[in-house]
Amino acid sequence: MVSCNGGLNQMRAAICDMVTIARYLNVTLIVPELDKTSFWADPSEFKDIFDVDYFISSLRDEVRILKELPPRLKRRVELGYVRSMPPVSWSDISYYQNQILPLIRKYKIVHLNKTDARLANNGLPMEIQKLRCRVNFAALRFTPEIEELGRRVVRILRRNGPFLVLHLRYEMDMLAFSGCTHGCSNEEAEELTRMRYAYPWWKEKVIDSNAKRNDGLCPLTPEETAMVLKALDVDSSYQIYIAAGEIYGGQRRMAALTSAYPNVVRKETLLPSDLRFFQNHSSQMAALDYIVSLESDIFIPTYDGNMAKVVEGHRRYLGFKKTVLLDRKLIVELVDQYKNGTMSWNHFSSAVKASHSSRMGAPSRRQMIPDKPKEEDYFYANPHECLHQPEELSVL
Repeated sequence: MVSCNGGLNQMRAAICDMVTIARYLNVTLIVPELDKTSFWADPSEFKDIFDVDYFISSLRDEVRILKELPPRLKRRVELGYVRSMPPVSWSDISYYQNQILPLIRKYKIVHLNKTDARLANNGLPMEIQKLRCRVNFAALRFTPEIEELGRRVVRILRRNGPFLVLHLRYEMDMLAFSGCTHGCSNEEAEELTRMRYAYPWWKEKVIDSNAKRNDGLCPLTPEETAMVLKALDVDSSYQIYIAAGEIYGGQRRMAALTSAYPNVVRKETLLPSDLRFFQNHSSQMAALDYIVSLESDIFIPTYDGNMAKVVEGHRRYLGFKKTVLLDRKLIVELVDQYKNGTMSWNHFSSAVKASHSSRMGAPSRRQMIPDKPKEEDYFYANPHECLHQPEELSVL
């Protein structure tokens, strides 16, 4: 049994890992439980977001998946005969074979209660990496209702020409968690700090916002994002779809972006009446954004969170669709130089273009850093084992 933690895309990657681990250990997997206690407090079950019957049947040749425990094992759980534990982060498959499998043999049921990043990026057998991809790109379909709504949003956008999806992670939870308050009023900065202290699982409390921003560790602000889009010669008439929750500071904070790009839209403006059933279900809303992000002509995340990474990898799988991977450390340096008058607009624009010409989601190999899995490239952002690489890359 597994209980996923985090938002939709963190859970998506975890589901792929847990299916793969169950297959390798030759054990039965119960359909994963989704996180209902995170910041977003979404009550959705697996079946509310993913097509559970297709998930089970499409993987039948690899792993046995059940919707719930058989009655005799349910009884064991009720009596407390179950081992519940978080697996060690970034483990290779031998950890599960040597540490977890004996526990399953002993207790009959093991409940893994944390699932984020519990399987290594690298150093795993090819068949394991390929199965992670099969689950992610083939077995995990959204429900027909979510798929249809997503397709409807894409159709509306396509009627008006090409569109760019901006994963604008300038949301209250991200700003509070990261401690990024650049451009906020003192009152807003205090509000974000109070929120960070209120959530015990956000471990880092004292944060130097300026230092973090200068290191490229903050999501870009809407104003900084508008400058980058203009520097990259994105036409002002282009449709910009905002894949995000509520932007912190609302319309006031979005003013620089919406004045530069009048055709800024979001799912709430395109399908106002259809989304009423999705209100307070952040994972279902995120699923809609995921579908639109995959279909977009250009995808630009302003922060490298889970959605940014998982969508990047999925777009690579779909034929290396254009995904602009922003160098935030360089961008804030250039923005500050331009704003304090030490750099002209032409120099700013040229520098942004030059530094991002090789950051468009083209084929590449993951960067591996031994013993530093958090710092190396994430498997789901570039699952190169599963991609049709150009010849010169495939022989590296």
